[in-house]
Amino acid sequence: MDPIETEQTPFAAVSAQTSRLQMQFQALLDRSTPYVLYRWVGTGVGLLLFFARIFWAQGWYIVAYALGIYLLNLFLAFLQPKFDPSNEAIDNEMEDGSVGTLPTKQDEEFRPFIRRLPEFKFWLSASRAIAISFVCSWFEIFNVPVFWPVLVVYWLMLFILTMRRQIQHMIKYRYVPFTFGKARYNKSRN
Repeated sequence: MDPIETEQTPFAAVSAQTSRLQMQFQALLDRSTPYVLYRWVGTGVGLLLFFARIFWAQGWYIVAYALGIYLLNLFLAFLQPKFDPSNEAIDNEMEDGSVGTLPTKQDEEFRPFIRRLPEFKFWLSASRAIAISFVCSWFEIFNVPVFWPVLVVYWLMLFILTMRRQIQHMIKYRYVPFTFGKARYNKSRN
């Protein structure tokens, strides 16, 4: 008796190849995890290349604006805590009538600062967005004619309005969000 040969369908072949490429890409991402500075420098270089492309091409401002809004959204998620004490206070007030507060004594529960968006996911999403925007800047269909100064002013207004709370918090508590691991507060608070 001859062994039965199983024919691989084209869909199964493509699926197997895609799975193999995804595993290789994930292995590459896993190896790049400890190299925080190099990853961000590479992303910064990609962003500079995108800006240079937009500057020299004199177009694709709507793509740059969309990238700016997306990066602002990622940055806000990176700065915000996963568990916001002010939201939990509102929840506690509804449940038992008392308002929850942050720990003030040493024997109270300590809750470490956990970001809503971890640094690695922030970097990966930002890098993907920059790469997609760079590719979009080579297709004429994405070159929508707009008056770019209006977009810049609108983006600056959005930035100021959305970052107001974070900036006030950083000034009041001397918060340093760019330690890429732990959010640190200056011990000499007044």
